[in-house]
Amino acid sequence: MRFALVSSALLALLTAGFAGAGTAAAADPIAEPDQGRVGARLTHEETVALAGGPVPAVVSMFVPLNRIGAGLHDDTQIYRDQNGGVHASLRQVIAESASHPDGTVTVYVNAPGTRNGRVLDVYQNWTS
Repeated sequence: MRFALVSSALLALLTAGFAGAGTAAAADPIAEPDQGRVGARLTHEETVALAGGPVPAVVSMFVPLNRIGAGLHDDTQIYRDQNGGVHASLRQVIAESASHPDGTVTVYVNAPGTRNGRVLDVYQNWTS
């Protein structure tokens, strides 16, 4: 029950963040039941809006950073330690993608007991 409430709240916050990107926003929903997660692939405009809005801070108030996974791009400037730990806030991970002309993020909410206990995963994408 708690997972359902937390997931609903996170998805509502993310949806609100996507809506901030304007009426042309078209987040691409993703469901991976075999992986135990659902999410959305954001456009560049949605990524920029999400990075500049309140959603990363609000999510970080409820989800500890050690429960948020980050799939960093090969060209990232974000520090990753020798154990693979990412030393950045949720906003920094999203903002780095947003700073590239074609940068996007894919955001997943994970089911309990999957993904080594992570609640949220964010993957960076860009080509230039």
